[in-house]
Amino acid sequence: MKDLLEPLIYPHNMLLYGLLFACIAYRKKGLWCLLLFYYLIGNTFVANQVRQWYQQQAVVSASSVLGRTPDLFVMLGCGGSAEQIPACAAARIQQLNSEIALLPQAAPLAVVITTRYCEPYLAALQQMVTHGAIDCFDAGENTYQEFQALAKRLNPQHAIRFITSDFHSWRVRQLIKEYQLSASVGVVRSQTFRPVNCSLNCLLTVNLSNLDLYSKLMAEFASYAVYRVAGKEVTGVVSD
Repeated sequence: MKDLLEPLIYPHNMLLYGLLFACIAYRKKGLWCLLLFYYLIGNTFVANQVRQWYQQQAVVSASSVLGRTPDLFVMLGCGGSAEQIPACAAARIQQLNSEIALLPQAAPLAVVITTRYCEPYLAALQQMVTHGAIDCFDAGENTYQEFQALAKRLNPQHAIRFITSDFHSWRVRQLIKEYQLSASVGVVRSQTFRPVNCSLNCLLTVNLSNLDLYSKLMAEFASYAVYRVAGKEVTGVVSD
């Protein structure tokens, strides 16, 4: 009962009920639209449907999605410094290591990392992976420049496995299609895109943590839209 009733008195839910009261009292269409918008972007049941849709559209977790063992792993960098790597890079290295562990022992291993600061990335990866060919180079300032640089190095016929974060995976999937690569995407799953438990009270409440989901989705879609429309003027790369 506590778990059912306690969320009802959270400030953001009190605002929801205040909007509902105002809609009933004043009967203004604008208030009803505001209430509907606030409810939909904050409702956990709706957000979980969006999460499921995004997982289906952008996330492929099976390492054998191409029907064969990857010939090459490409780990996209995510910043850092010459001394240390950020948490997102450490998570991607861990994901890469877990996928490498699933490979047959006799399978050749090749890894390419795209980042400006190679030394800390290589040091962290080599602590986990002690065999195989590992290359690292600065491919550019953004994902679009990275793909343009990678396209000159990669063999489109090879089975390639990209490693990135789940909130970048949709963009990576679109670029794979554009460059016509035989590739799949392995993702680091963040808390934002994991389904949230939804009991009876989630239909009657809003959760402001869902705003993080929508902000990351909007950033992902807006970035790719800018690339397609503005091209070189903004990203440094001309879209086909």
